[in-house]
Amino acid sequence: MNRLAQHSCEDYRRWVRDEPNFVPYFRQATPEQELASLPLGSRPTRRRSDGGIASLRAIPWIFAWSQNRLMLPAWLGAGSALARAAADGHEVVLKSMAREWPFFGARLSMLEMVFAKSDLTIAELYDHLLVSPELADLGAALRQQLSNDRAALLAILETGSELERDNWGRESINLRDIYTAPLNLLQAELLRRQRANPEEATERALMVTIAGVAAGMRNTG
Repeated sequence: MNRLAQHSCEDYRRWVRDEPNFVPYFRQATPEQELASLPLGSRPTRRRSDGGIASLRAIPWIFAWSQNRLMLPAWLGAGSALARAAADGHEVVLKSMAREWPFFGARLSMLEMVFAKSDLTIAELYDHLLVSPELADLGAALRQQLSNDRAALLAILETGSELERDNWGRESINLRDIYTAPLNLLQAELLRRQRANPEEATERALMVTIAGVAAGMRNTG
């Protein structure tokens, strides 16, 4: 577990802290900056108005990534640490831990749920509409990382898809996605329009989509 934690932390920092384009990408690909207009909560989204990622409060950090369906804070680093451990010859041990250790199994179940809620096609649409060309490669790399991490998790769980053993959880997510996915498509277009030509009516509609997606995703921070 110590090695998993160390490798997970290192990979997370490699993306979030060491990648110079990460903050610009985050602000373009998610509605992070628009969240300040959402009438929820009693505190500002940032501790300092001029700060970067370090000044962002935990809830808007997670909230923003859940909106574009990349769900990044919940899986980044964890999946790559599992894949690295498996590649180093510990796959049998990881499978045993997943079956026999409730704490570890619960952590993997959380990852499984997050991957089930993510949507690479929707995340790619946000990038297509909102992200500048020079940042597109970073978005593609993050989506590929998610895909790789998902495969590593399913190999350890010995299942072919997320929530294969949780029929209720799978059906609950699938049912909500019928309503959430169209809101995501609408939100991406509204973000594009509002950033190009701010209007009060567009902002109001955008706030409705943010609240709707949050309700559909449930885990927002």
